[in-house]
Amino acid sequence: MQSSGNSSGKCRVLLDAMGGDFAPLNEIKGAISAESDDKNLEVWLAGDKSKIISVMKENNLSFDISRIVDASQVVTMSDPPVQAYKEKQDSSLAVGLRFVKNGNADAFVSAGNTGAVMTFSVLIFRKIKGVDRPTIGTLMPCVGGYCTIFDAGASVDSKAHHLAEYAVLGSIYAEEMLNIKNPRVGVLSVGEEESKGNEVSKKAREMIKTLGLNFLGNVEGKDILKGNVDVTVCDGFTGNIVLKFAEGVNYLLKHLIKEYADESIFKKIKVGLFKSSLKAIFSKLNYENYGGVPLLGVDGITIIGHGSSSPLAIKNMVLKAAEAHRKELLKKLAGAIASRNIDHNEGNPE
Repeated sequence: MQSSGNSSGKCRVLLDAMGGDFAPLNEIKGAISAESDDKNLEVWLAGDKSKIISVMKENNLSFDISRIVDASQVVTMSDPPVQAYKEKQDSSLAVGLRFVKNGNADAFVSAGNTGAVMTFSVLIFRKIKGVDRPTIGTLMPCVGGYCTIFDAGASVDSKAHHLAEYAVLGSIYAEEMLNIKNPRVGVLSVGEEESKGNEVSKKAREMIKTLGLNFLGNVEGKDILKGNVDVTVCDGFTGNIVLKFAEGVNYLLKHLIKEYADESIFKKIKVGLFKSSLKAIFSKLNYENYGGVPLLGVDGITIIGHGSSSPLAIKNMVLKAAEAHRKELLKKLAGAIASRNIDHNEGNPE
């Protein structure tokens, strides 16, 4: 990918202004907030320029309209990704990614259709040399800090060498973006013993052993939240189930606290006394504070957010994309893959 032709010296992030459920209002607010927090950041918007300007006026928002890249189409949440790519080349998604690909910006951010963002990114950015299948990661709170899961839904059917790629990409991401030195990597399985797991996980474990990572072997679901592993590797089907289950934990905790407080006025007072502490705890469980999730393995920086992302979530997505660029994450991911000979044939003859 071309480097950004940016004479200002600022990091440029292209934000898909039409992607989210509340676009473009939340995207505009998030962009303004991100620039307020980071004076060395320049956000560009891709989308329907007239609509963006109209929403800005309606909400009394100020943004440099010269940094709006006009796009006449929108990829909706219900659009099939491949069909959308064929039929919507003037969408904010396609226009925005090409803007980055052509060196006009350093990173791309969208809260749009996850499958479409992934498909468009792979087809426009292309894949890092040596990567067979890109992966979406997710950040989760755990005892002692945060941990990651790769894959979290990009590919429901993964082969062993895909999991090996996820291990390498995820390890670099954890080290660079989470500042975890020598991150611990594990393959999610039904038991810690080497005999446990299915054919894919067993073969992946043997492959990852040879990659020079801080590899723990098999890990169980309980190890994730207990903080016993920094990078958990699994297929996207399993990873997405773990992710959605974890999202339900936040809801359950809030429900149990409310249920307890509603039992009596004295219990309500008890809960009230710990309100500030509870707020801090739930803040750690709030996805808005993390921004989006990275798409690793494509030859460009793509951060994908939840469709219902608030301005706070959008802001943090943009800031995360800028951080990834400044830390030269893409270069380090490519270097890590190039330095390892991951067998895409998994020992089978071609």
